[in-house]
Amino acid sequence: MSAPDGDGSFRSGFACFVGRPNAGKSTLTNAMVGTKVAITSSRPQTTRTVVRGIVHRPDGQLVLVDTPGLHRPRTLLGERLNDLVLSTWSEVDVVAVCFPADEKVGPGDRFIVNELTKVRRTIKIAVATKTDLVTPERLAEHLLAIADLGRTTDTDWAEIVPVSATAGDQVDLLAELLLRLLPEGPALYPDGELTDTPEEAIVADLVREAALEGVRDELPHSIAVVVEEMRLRPDRPDDKPLLDVHANVFVERESQKGIIIGHKGSRLREIGSAARGQIEAMLGTPVYLDLRVKVAKDWQRDPRQLRRLGF
Repeated sequence: MSAPDGDGSFRSGFACFVGRPNAGKSTLTNAMVGTKVAITSSRPQTTRTVVRGIVHRPDGQLVLVDTPGLHRPRTLLGERLNDLVLSTWSEVDVVAVCFPADEKVGPGDRFIVNELTKVRRTIKIAVATKTDLVTPERLAEHLLAIADLGRTTDTDWAEIVPVSATAGDQVDLLAELLLRLLPEGPALYPDGELTDTPEEAIVADLVREAALEGVRDELPHSIAVVVEEMRLRPDRPDDKPLLDVHANVFVERESQKGIIIGHKGSRLREIGSAARGQIEAMLGTPVYLDLRVKVAKDWQRDPRQLRRLGF
């Protein structure tokens, strides 16, 4: 598997999308891979693990690492997520900083770019995301602001690329540019593999994504999901498989448990139905999903609970 890259070489390596929470990183990862490998939500800070999406092209293989949004942490969970981001930046070939076009470049962006200057060897590019939400004039201003931020922070952008992941604008171009910045080397993953995230982790994320819809205030950050068991039901014919998934949805307080369950269990049924549809679409098999809601008191601040929940 190799084809010309201008010089006839095959390239492979790792690129990482970073940015403020809700800058469009997960949506962009999914658009480039061509399928859902990272959860997306209008809620900021919904990505909690590093997801690897794999983009296969004739001239190379691009492994996308999607990190949590970098932010000033208020909890032990927040501190751990930030540590994860900083360690990832130094291990990838290219870091792509996402600046949503529908928001002004601000202190949060400057904070991230300043942190990024500590990582010397990694190539840096800037991506203006969500370009479908703004006028051409506003986009031009946004691109100038990104270039200016590069100058004032002494950051040398290898490229500045405007994209819209939802409209599909320039997503292929971005993949090409990223690929060109990677070192020459063989494919790192088998052809056709789209992520190396364990299925249980993706299933837990899809349940959490469904639980996040429509909740408000502090509750999104209080939700954690752990898949306790996931296996094909025995004694089923090969042409009619059924995957049994048993998962626990953890919240921090008893009052939050009621919000997730809803009146007579109505909200939990909605969550289960939405998550089941996404899991079936991803795994290509019918699913029986059993959800239980449990309280893990103040888990975001408790080192022991964080370990138990996989952080």
